Amino acid sequence: MRIDKYLKVSRILKRRSLSKEACDGDRVFVNGKQVKPSYKLSVGDVIEVAFGSGTLKIRVLSLKEQVKKDEVSSLYEILGE
Repeated sequence: MRIDKYLKVSRILKRRSLSKEACDGDRVFVNGKQVKPSYKLSVGDVIEVAFGSGTLKIRVLSLKEQVKKDEVSSLYEILGE
């Protein structure tokens, strides 16, 4: 799954266009490397997203195309904020 779609499906970012802008703006890193919106994620990857107020660090636990709101927490594990 592409990183921009994962960030939207997991509800870390609200819209896919926002996640694309974050990747293009050098604010998204996977395993310590800056990535483009088309980067293909794998289970176990560590994602860091830089926000204005800080950084969110998560580990990918599952890749699903569609998820209900109450099942979102099964997609990732928060490592730090």
